[in-house]
Amino acid sequence: MKTEIKWARRSLMAATVTLTASLMAPALVQAETAEERGLAIATEADQRDNGFVDYKVGLTMTLRNSHQQQTSRSMRNTTREVRGDGDKSMIIFDNPRDVKGTAFLSHTHKLDTDDQWLYLPALKRVKRISSSNKSGPFMGSEFAYEDIASQEVEKYSYRYVGDEVLDGRDCYKVERFPADPKSGYHRQVAWLDKTELRVWKVDFYDRKDELLKTLTNSGYQQYLNKYWRPDQMDMVNHVTGKSTTLAFSDYHFAIGSNDMDFTSSRLKNAR
Repeated sequence: MKTEIKWARRSLMAATVTLTASLMAPALVQAETAEERGLAIATEADQRDNGFVDYKVGLTMTLRNSHQQQTSRSMRNTTREVRGDGDKSMIIFDNPRDVKGTAFLSHTHKLDTDDQWLYLPALKRVKRISSSNKSGPFMGSEFAYEDIASQEVEKYSYRYVGDEVLDGRDCYKVERFPADPKSGYHRQVAWLDKTELRVWKVDFYDRKDELLKTLTNSGYQQYLNKYWRPDQMDMVNHVTGKSTTLAFSDYHFAIGSNDMDFTSSRLKNAR
């Protein structure tokens, strides 16, 4: 009888542990279909980055042609989080002289088409980037205008592909399909590590579903004990052999920006 009671207790404890683990498991584990799980992973990654408010950071853009000859540009980026919508960001070019004073403004939206403007000091006018040009190269780089905008969850549909080890890290492999019919991509394949859901690699497939570019992120640093940002982003174009590196430095969060800092009328006077 005592033995039966002991086994009953053990069975009850095992069942309790199993039930507790099930209740505590995140949504990305509970999702049933590949589409549901892909969306759950993307949503969880986005939620972990909520609340940063704003930041500014210095950038160096290095462009390489197919012969590995390179040129560099110095820039500054200021980004502001918008409650209920996508981020606002402004990029200002400082060097070299031929691009100094060029400024780019982006208002990303969750559901609507993004609003983007480019100020070219040589022309002394602000140019609005049309939605049909979002797939074009940003300032001659291998990053498209749509790559520069914040990647809101609602901009894509998702499909969980499987688990895969990338550079020694256990990752989720997730496909995402742009909702915008004017996107330059048919789909993207992203690798996110299971511990922090940081994006380490993205393969971009063109409208013919052929591999076009690969983005590799590296040197992630954590800020405010919560927010992860890569020190470097490398975009390689497999068709042209060209590549672009974005190197980030000197992050500052909680800078006290406001919405008036991100208006198209401010582009001409951006400093």
